[in-house]
Amino acid sequence: MTAETETQQSTGSCCSPAGSCHDTAADVQIGAVTTVYRVTGMTCGHCEGAVTAELTALPGVSSVKAVAATGEVTVVSAAPLAEDDVRAAVDEAGYELTGQA
Repeated sequence: MTAETETQQSTGSCCSPAGSCHDTAADVQIGAVTTVYRVTGMTCGHCEGAVTAELTALPGVSSVKAVAATGEVTVVSAAPLAEDDVRAAVDEAGYELTGQA
């Protein structure tokens, strides 16, 4: 097998160079920080959208996934976020940040 053939085979892989598999685009961002927060009060898709919109507006945030059923909000950012900033954004959306999951 030539090096060129090996490269072509690995290009289509779903695994990272570290060998872990990814199931969402947020997982493959190099150099990003992923933090999971607990938010109370979310009950539906509208709630998820409101929290997502406020957190997405924070500087450095590249993706947000809010899940009302679990109360978890996953935030991917370029650097760690100040908890006060996250709390203020969640408050602005009308919900309560209870900490990190």
